[in-house]
Amino acid sequence: MHPINAGYVYAILGAIAFSGKGILIKLSYLHQVDAMTLIMFRMLFSLPFFLCMAIYAERRARRQGHCLGKKDILGVMVLGFIGYYFSSYLDFLGLQFVSVSLERLILYLNPTMVLLLGWILYKRKVPPKRFMAMAVSYSGVLLVFGFEVLSAGPDVLTGSVLVFLSALLYACYLVFSEHMLKKMDSLRLVGWASTVACICCIAQFLLLRPIDMMHVDDAVLGYSVMNALFCTVAPILFVMFAIERLGPSLTSQIGMIGPMSTVIMGYWFLNEPIQAVIGLGTLLVMGGVFMVSKLGVK
Repeated sequence: MHPINAGYVYAILGAIAFSGKGILIKLSYLHQVDAMTLIMFRMLFSLPFFLCMAIYAERRARRQGHCLGKKDILGVMVLGFIGYYFSSYLDFLGLQFVSVSLERLILYLNPTMVLLLGWILYKRKVPPKRFMAMAVSYSGVLLVFGFEVLSAGPDVLTGSVLVFLSALLYACYLVFSEHMLKKMDSLRLVGWASTVACICCIAQFLLLRPIDMMHVDDAVLGYSVMNALFCTVAPILFVMFAIERLGPSLTSQIGMIGPMSTVIMGYWFLNEPIQAVIGLGTLLVMGGVFMVSKLGVK
């Protein structure tokens, strides 16, 4: 297969695989398991892959003479804690209260949050038209949020806040990782940061939950294995392969199929209705993010 065509395939697979995470979490919640136990299993099954990824990248970097100092190691640990552990945990908690469609739309606001953080923290200029584009995205989320509050009740607010904080923390990870990426490649950073997150999730469970809570339904274990392999490790690799062949901009654009695929999978696997309001909100979010990330309005 031609490298460019392979890049399209990887980008599409990565977007769809990431979208499947919320579906598997929702299916797991049907078996009376809590968020802490669920994220522990996801990271437990992911840990061997991330550790292998980190060791491979570390050995390759050391052969080239690129060693990390103590401050760099601390920075990776902090990024792993914020961006992969705490952010993921809040997302798991939020999914107890909101639909997968709303969760994915909130998470998809991530590029706008990165832009806002750059504006607030580093005084980077943001053209007025980009603020308008962000307003379009947030109006889409508010539309779907309002619809879910009316149909599902006030718990939607709790879930939305948790997912929003999850997206915000991951945006912080992306902003602060720019400094680290000047000293290490993305595979090395993702490998070690994800390994740190896995250890945090497992330690959290061991410290705060009795060990017998590891006895869960076989279905939960199955969903957790699928979540680890197909919705955590695989999409990270797919997106990296896509970026190598297509570049970050085009890969990001193809990733816009993520929210739509979540809506479809939510209907197919969870019987979440496809409403016109959800469709309109999804289009607004995708359109606004497209304008922010692609058009670079000046």
